[in-house]
Amino acid sequence: MELCVALDLPTKEENLELVRAIKEYDVWLKVGFRSYIRDGAEFLKDIKKINPDFKIFLDLKLYDIPNTMADAAESIMGLGVDMFNVHASAGTKAMKMVMDRLSSFEKRPIVLAVTALTSFSEEDFTKVYEKGIAQKADQFAKDAYDSGLDGVVCSAYESESIKKITSNEFMTLTPGIRPFGEDAGDQERVADIAYAQNALVDFIVVGRPIYKSENPAEVVKKILENI
Repeated sequence: MELCVALDLPTKEENLELVRAIKEYDVWLKVGFRSYIRDGAEFLKDIKKINPDFKIFLDLKLYDIPNTMADAAESIMGLGVDMFNVHASAGTKAMKMVMDRLSSFEKRPIVLAVTALTSFSEEDFTKVYEKGIAQKADQFAKDAYDSGLDGVVCSAYESESIKKITSNEFMTLTPGIRPFGEDAGDQERVADIAYAQNALVDFIVVGRPIYKSENPAEVVKKILENI
């Protein structure tokens, strides 16, 4: 299991300060909507200047018509990131087109599909998708697996089931991780490290428990010791 640190702070400099604080650790860094829209591709270069060995997960959840998603995926290839994601709700045609477009490249990033956001409660998710989280997450994961993607974004509670219906090699990345039982905040389906390990999770994403700490490096060290 690998640690992915979310760079979700209010300013570019605060994010880079966090990156510098943990530069000695072998972790992934997640760059999402807020940071990428504000700071752009230059931010990714700034991260690599601090430590070129950092692996970057670009968390933009591509969701559009198939050709537009494939075009965007091809553009992402020029950014030098190591992983990005699409939304499984876009459908198998879109996901297959993304993977077909990337097949011409000698080396490509890991591609994941978002199943159910960890901020969803069961009730709210059902209102949108007309099925429960577990059932729909399994369906989305199977669609992503059949479309040739490398894995999915899901909560730790869906990970084990998804691996059973796909493959142990099909990756699961789980946001909403509160390593040592911290407050859930705006997340609904949170889990700790032990639960994620038992659920065969490949990547855990940790944000607030790290960047809100007075000593982020110490929290990262403690998480790595536990995984």
